[in-house]
Amino acid sequence: MENHIAVSDLVHCHTCPVRFYYEKDMSRSESDRYAVCKQVSYHLGKPLDPALIWEEVLAVRPGTDPSLREFLDHCTAACSRKEWKLAAENDVKVLSRKQGIVGMVDRVFPDNTFAIVRPSGALPFGISGADRLRIAAYALCLEEMTGESVTGGSVEHIPDGVSRFHTVQPRDRRSLVAVLRKVRAIREGDVPHRPLNAPCGRCSYKERCEVSGGHRLSEIL
Repeated sequence: MENHIAVSDLVHCHTCPVRFYYEKDMSRSESDRYAVCKQVSYHLGKPLDPALIWEEVLAVRPGTDPSLREFLDHCTAACSRKEWKLAAENDVKVLSRKQGIVGMVDRVFPDNTFAIVRPSGALPFGISGADRLRIAAYALCLEEMTGESVTGGSVEHIPDGVSRFHTVQPRDRRSLVAVLRKVRAIREGDVPHRPLNAPCGRCSYKERCEVSGGHRLSEIL
């Protein structure tokens, strides 16, 4: 289990392998917005009580910014406008021994489908590439664990009250295989190339990745 690759690492590498390389040993913590959305997700499929959910948020994260109480009200109002499937289990640890993947699925349903919770707004159409990768990885793990076909999963954008089901496509699996290979190479010491569509912006690693050039670490030290 120690050498298994977390789905969150796959997503970070997919977004930018160079940034993943520099941050691979850093710990990451969830945001307060995610904590709020996550707690709302535990109540989907039942009447939503903002006061009760806020108490739970503070129990889980006592230091949560009080201003997010308004964000919680926004989320519960948005989610109350549609019917949601009631989860059979929340926070289910999933694993693929064949591919060496491990992760945590937010909601699993009785019909062998699942959902991941996002604290962001939904795109006008479809889902992001990162979420396609998440769905493909979790579906692969669940298929191996259950021995049953898992065609895809839903992305639940809590702030918008939107749930979108995505059926895993061959290109999603190809992307997953490619990212798995890249993560393993980085773990072995390779320094990745900056991809053409890298989200450089204000990235603090921009200058460093320009000189790394996709060589092994031993070649640039």
